Amino acid sequence: MFPLVQRCWFHTPFKLQKLTGPRLLLYGKNKTTCSSLGLRLQRDVCLLSRSPRLNPASVYAAKLQAFHTSLPFFKKKTPKESETKDLGVLQRSMKSLKDSPKPALYLSLAGLIPFVSVPLSMAVQGTYYPELAFAQITCGAVTVSFLGGMRWGFALPENSPAKPDWLNLANSTVPPLLAWQALLFKDVTHGAIMLVMALGIALHYDISLLPAYPSWFKVLRVVGTVVMVLSLLATAALKTMLEQQLSNSRNKWQNIK
Repeated sequence: MFPLVQRCWFHTPFKLQKLTGPRLLLYGKNKTTCSSLGLRLQRDVCLLSRSPRLNPASVYAAKLQAFHTSLPFFKKKTPKESETKDLGVLQRSMKSLKDSPKPALYLSLAGLIPFVSVPLSMAVQGTYYPELAFAQITCGAVTVSFLGGMRWGFALPENSPAKPDWLNLANSTVPPLLAWQALLFKDVTHGAIMLVMALGIALHYDISLLPAYPSWFKVLRVVGTVVMVLSLLATAALKTMLEQQLSNSRNKWQNIK
C-alpha cells in the first residue's frame, strides 16, 4: 500500500499536492477520520489512473484489486450428473437396439440359448456334464467363424462402404483360426478361454477397427458378446467347482470304507 501511495504522490500535479498534503497531516492526528482518508486516497488514485502518463498507478491498483479477489471456484461434476450421462448412453443404446430389424434381433437372441442353457442346467442339477461343455465350445467356435465370415459378405458388394482390402478380409480370418484352435484343446477350460479371446478380437474388429456397421448392429454385437463370454466363463468355473466337489466326496467315501 505504501509504494502505491508514494508513487501516486510523486506523479500528482502541484495543485493536488497542495490540497492533499496538509489534509494528510490533519487526518493523521485525528483517529476518527481514518476511513474518510482512505476513501479520499482511493478517489485520488482513480482520478490519476485516467491520465495517460500515470499508467503504472493503474497497474498497481489493478494488481492490488486482484490480490484481494477470491480464488476461482471450479465446478466439479456431481455424481448425479455422471449418473444421468450414463443413463443417457444406456437409453440411446436400448433405443438403437429396439430399432434393429426384428429377424436380426430374434435370431441373435435365439443364438444365445445354447450358451446360457449349458451352465444353467449344470448349476441347477449340481453336476458337470463334459458332453454339454464340449457342445457349448463347438457352438462358440461356429459362432466365431460366422462372425469372421460375415465381414467378407459385408465388404464384397460393389456399393459397400467397406472395401475388400487386406484390412477387412485378412483380419476377418483371425477369429475362425482361434475358434479352430479352441476345438483342439482337450481341456474345456482352455477351449473356453481361447473362445473368449476370439470373441473379444471379433468385437474389437467390428466396433473400432473395421467400422461402417450400423449402430443397432454394434449394440447387438456388444450384448451378444457379453452374454457368450459370461456363459463360457461360468461353464469353466462350474467345471472346476463341481469336479472339486466330486473328488472330495470320493475321498470321503474311500475313507469311510
